[in-house]
Amino acid sequence: MQLTDIDNARNLVELFLTRADAKGDAPFLGRKEGGSWVTQSWREVADHVCLLAENLRTLGLRDGDRVCLVSENRPEWCIADLAIMAAGCVTVPTYVTNTERDHAHILDNSGARAVIVSTERLLQPLHPAILATGIIEHVIGIEDLHRHQSGSFDYHGWEQMIAGDPVAARKAVDERMAGIDREQTACIIYTSGTGGAPRGVLQHHGAILCNVAGAAEILIEDFGISDERFLSFLPLSHAYEHTGGQYLPISVGAEIFYSEGLEKLASNIEETRPTIMVVVPRLFEVLRARIMKQVEKQGKVANYLMGRALMISEKEGEHGRLRKRDKPMNFILEKTLRPKIRARFGGRIKAMVSGGAPLNPDVGNFFDALGLTMLQGYGQTEAGPVISCNRPKAGLKMDTVGPPMRGVKVKIAEDGEILVRGELVMHGYWRNEAETARTIRDGWLHTGDIGHLDEKGRIVITDRKKDMIISDKGDNVAPQKIEGMLTLQPEIAQAMVSGDKRPYIVGLIVPDAEWALEWAKANDEKFDMAALQDLPAFKSALRVAIDRVNHDLSVIEKVRKFACADEPFSIENEELTPSMKIRRHKIRERYQDRIDGLYKG
Repeated sequence: MQLTDIDNARNLVELFLTRADAKGDAPFLGRKEGGSWVTQSWREVADHVCLLAENLRTLGLRDGDRVCLVSENRPEWCIADLAIMAAGCVTVPTYVTNTERDHAHILDNSGARAVIVSTERLLQPLHPAILATGIIEHVIGIEDLHRHQSGSFDYHGWEQMIAGDPVAARKAVDERMAGIDREQTACIIYTSGTGGAPRGVLQHHGAILCNVAGAAEILIEDFGISDERFLSFLPLSHAYEHTGGQYLPISVGAEIFYSEGLEKLASNIEETRPTIMVVVPRLFEVLRARIMKQVEKQGKVANYLMGRALMISEKEGEHGRLRKRDKPMNFILEKTLRPKIRARFGGRIKAMVSGGAPLNPDVGNFFDALGLTMLQGYGQTEAGPVISCNRPKAGLKMDTVGPPMRGVKVKIAEDGEILVRGELVMHGYWRNEAETARTIRDGWLHTGDIGHLDEKGRIVITDRKKDMIISDKGDNVAPQKIEGMLTLQPEIAQAMVSGDKRPYIVGLIVPDAEWALEWAKANDEKFDMAALQDLPAFKSALRVAIDRVNHDLSVIEKVRKFACADEPFSIENEELTPSMKIRRHKIRERYQDRIDGLYKG
């Protein structure tokens, strides 16, 4: 496989069809049905893509129209995404965890004319948003949907949308794709902004193709391409999986198998035997904990071997090579411990690529010690999304996120901010010129991250300039949105939420003084804020307020636990700026132990 195929592709659909023509009846998309894994061939998928594209045009959709895609990971997600683009339209992926309000904002902001939704369950929060916005003309169900009374839109079944003459459909798609170049918008991926409302990132075909070429180069030069298989686990509505878990495998002619979910992920890995996995740090942390527990149960020999493996990996990292004295033990590990661990991952893993959130270096070193190559990448939706990635030939160093990828320029601003330039940079935010102008200046994407380049040109991220929370699973959460909703409740005067690199969101609450006084009178309690905060009934009343907010938040945004602050945030205690914005670092300095305590027990 040559990178020139990707470099010369005018758009993502053209690249896919080129691969499909070459692969023919070879398996492409796999899913588990009735206890067995079944696949669709490249030829079959290409036929469905072209037929769906032409049937979308028959519905009246035209060049540039937006089509929302609401579905869990499955073969139809890939088919629908490619078909929307093949119809000359723009895909708008949305999270399956979106609330009615999230859906309404995206539908209204994107101006979508059609929605493809997979199941009746996912239609439930979507349907009222469709009715409220009144702009959707067509709803296409991948599975059978209950035909709700609508009046304003038409329902269409999946089978009718992939029916027709595939030869004629392919010819029409080829003609249309000849007029779509790398500069044209492929998709609008919504990501949470600091102001709360999700912003639509305009990813053009060239941005994703640039990303794919850089990632493919790493596969080709550092690992070699053979019969590759990816196991898709992360949400395809996330830019990381969309590019790395869908278009990267397409670019190298790989198979994509779709996981059944977190509960069955371990067995899915063993069954499908993937060669590449694109995951978030949280998954590695869970797998590390499981492996450690299993080894502990296996007795002294297994624990000794694990200890030696970790020690050898640590020394190899320090010296940049395997020490001569460690070679005999390393040989033993290659014959005993490591094959068993690799078997748990299917036995064919070439690399596991971590992204979406910072990876703890200890976790990366753990898997490296067990003979599993771990690569950490860095990026953001506004950059396609991959900016850099560690590569074995450049020397793996787990406290870096590797050198910039092919076609990516990186420089460090005077204040330490990481700036990025290249075809991968978005064209802007949809219908948000002010935010676009703030984020892209003189052609450079201002990432909002602080860092530097090490002696080998690898990016080291040291801090976050922006306040965005990135959970340990890689989900982006805008704290201001949640805080704003909390402080609208009569019980809450001020709030700060936390959750960076953590499994869930927690809150630090300042109760409203007037409400607290009234509550104390109604419950025959003395009005002493410190004393009230220790009362279970008072905490329960605050919990009710937080749960009201949680009702309108998505799963990843919900405030799971909370604690109360000792006093209001103020300019005097340096916890508020003169413009009345909370100073997060000051609040964390004071309450870090209390916040950490919310993740215990």
